[in-house]
Amino acid sequence: MSKIDPKPEHPPATGPTDPRYFDAKDLEGELRRVFEVCHGCRMCVNYCPSFPDMFARVDRDIDNGATGAERLDDKDFASVTDNCWQCKLCYIKCPYTPDEGHEWMLDVPRLLTREKVNRAKRNGVTLTDTVLGEPGKLGALASGMFSPIMNLVNANRLTRKINEKVLGVSSEFALPPFAATTFEKWLNHHEPLEGTGSAGTVAMFSTCTCDFNFPSVGANAVRVLEKNGFAVVRPQGQVCCGIPNLDGGDVDAARAKAKANVAVLLAEVDAGRKIVVPQPTCSYVIKKEYRDLLPGADTERVAAHTMDLMEFLDSLRKEKKLSLDFKEGLGKVAYHAPCHLRAQKMGIPGARVLSLLPDTEVAVIEQCSAVDGTWGMKAEYYEAGRKYAQKLVRGIDAAEPEIVVTDCQLAGQRILKEMGNKPLHPIETLARAYGVGVAVE
Repeated sequence: MSKIDPKPEHPPATGPTDPRYFDAKDLEGELRRVFEVCHGCRMCVNYCPSFPDMFARVDRDIDNGATGAERLDDKDFASVTDNCWQCKLCYIKCPYTPDEGHEWMLDVPRLLTREKVNRAKRNGVTLTDTVLGEPGKLGALASGMFSPIMNLVNANRLTRKINEKVLGVSSEFALPPFAATTFEKWLNHHEPLEGTGSAGTVAMFSTCTCDFNFPSVGANAVRVLEKNGFAVVRPQGQVCCGIPNLDGGDVDAARAKAKANVAVLLAEVDAGRKIVVPQPTCSYVIKKEYRDLLPGADTERVAAHTMDLMEFLDSLRKEKKLSLDFKEGLGKVAYHAPCHLRAQKMGIPGARVLSLLPDTEVAVIEQCSAVDGTWGMKAEYYEAGRKYAQKLVRGIDAAEPEIVVTDCQLAGQRILKEMGNKPLHPIETLARAYGVGVAVE
């Protein structure tokens, strides 16, 4: 039997404000403890490459006389971390987590983030993670009048190959297009629907992808919310949620973004408004990650008043306040349930809302796209991501849908590349069903 006790001596350090978070000895001990528990369980072996890699390394040492995970070193820890794309599925399924009240208090995704952050502190943030860590800044530069040029560059095979060699971004990944009209510009010039504001006002944390890549998602969200009586404001000063920085280990940049967004969104909460977010990764970050990055009463208030966009609409359904004035149905819909939506443990609100439409049948596909932020874009992991995404592809194929939807635009890019059809956000299909849909390029 191994000498490592599966029960921690004290609650694991989960955020950078904990003094033990950057304690190398504490981190090493925690990695070995958790890896040994996982090695004995093995329930998550099929979720991602991290777990097979972890188990093989522990098995290697046991074959050479170890009793468990006690001989693992920094190279082992780094390999397991780098094979993780932070989908959170292992945490959702794990029976040993704090959410389940278990004394072992396992949280593999947060532990691997901690390892990445500590490694970045020692060695610096990689060039690839630095580039992928600032989608908001890149989007602000490349959208608008420069979007045709940038989209041509991204479509050029030679340019993509050079970028792959220099920046480490896969030439095969279908990069999101840059929009000629940003969501903010559209919002500032659109004409609200009749009755807008009768039910109140909500604030939208519009996200980088909605602002600069897929403004139709934001525009259709506004139209659907207005159809249900809500005025929509986009708080000024909001920035990227920070998860691309955190994925790359740049915890200081992630904390700076959290601080900026909490300040901006707190003013909306103080005004009595809900925060709605059309991208599950970003809503997850504000609800969950900010509590570790920037603990405090202000962060808790913002997290408590933040809802995923489809979660908000589903809450109207539950209260019998959602407009049922639908003009058309959608037929057979394959609904991809993003991992970061499931990680919020709210079920699949978009599927529930779309199921209200006439002549609509929703088939839910609970399989990972293996993109989850920036991991799937990296040349080093692109093929592994494709391999793990095939369950999603087969699930959509089996559904034989007329429309494919997903709340996650990056998952949509994986589906586009693998299947040739561009999925819609559920809010776009809902706007169409209401007869208020709008296209923004």
